[in-house]
Amino acid sequence: PDAGDQLAVVDYVEDIYKFYKLSENSSRPRDYMGSQTQINAKMRAVLADWLIEVHHRFELMPETLYLTLYIIDRYLSMEMVLRRELQLVGVTAMLIACKYEEIWAPEVNDFICISDRAYSREQILAKEKQILDKLEWNLTVPTPYVFLVRFLKAALSDKEMEHMVFFFAELGLMQYSMISYCPSMVAASAIYAARTTLNKSPLWNETLKRHTGFCEQQLMACTKLLVEFHSSAAESKLKVVYKKYSSPQRGAVALQPPAMKQLEEMKGST
Repeated sequence: PDAGDQLAVVDYVEDIYKFYKLSENSSRPRDYMGSQTQINAKMRAVLADWLIEVHHRFELMPETLYLTLYIIDRYLSMEMVLRRELQLVGVTAMLIACKYEEIWAPEVNDFICISDRAYSREQILAKEKQILDKLEWNLTVPTPYVFLVRFLKAALSDKEMEHMVFFFAELGLMQYSMISYCPSMVAASAIYAARTTLNKSPLWNETLKRHTGFCEQQLMACTKLLVEFHSSAAESKLKVVYKKYSSPQRGAVALQPPAMKQLEEMKGST
């Protein structure tokens, strides 16, 4: 192993991640928008934007956000949802994720208040039961976050790098098109996009290749999408992620110039 590779020592952690890698496809939501008649990718983006803001306001753990979006996508890939119920699904998914991840979880009433009393306590509790039954209570799933934590260690990241990576990962959560990539690939692409944006050299190395399981070529398509999301973020109507990562507390990483040019050049040379 590399001299700087602090992860190689912990054997059982290796096994856990092997298991995550193997199980990530079986629990993954499939492409579902084609079979939903009342909702579309844009509505999902509006919901995600709002939930990221709620998550921020409640000061929740990062895992909770990724699990929330996973629950929404998994449920929507199994169940037709009316337009007026989409926010209910979102709020309830976050309630479930909070119970699973948080030590101090917000109460049902907090969610009622934050959604301007659009739904009653009974509606939320009924939806909670429906979602958990549909998902067969299986919430132990590898989201991109599980892999991000691991890959950030392998990349020996500093704070700026960490903020940049989470910025890309949250931009990815917003976009329905990311559903076609498995969580570990989204996580690895967020690292690659961040390294490209911050002009790290080398962009990828053997340690990253070994811990992520991906070489540069395999990450190109997904990385390019993430960088495109960055380049349109400032102009987008949905600004929560952009604003969050423009703040000094998060290194103002959203204000870095998007790496469109670097990726174009690389595509030319590969």
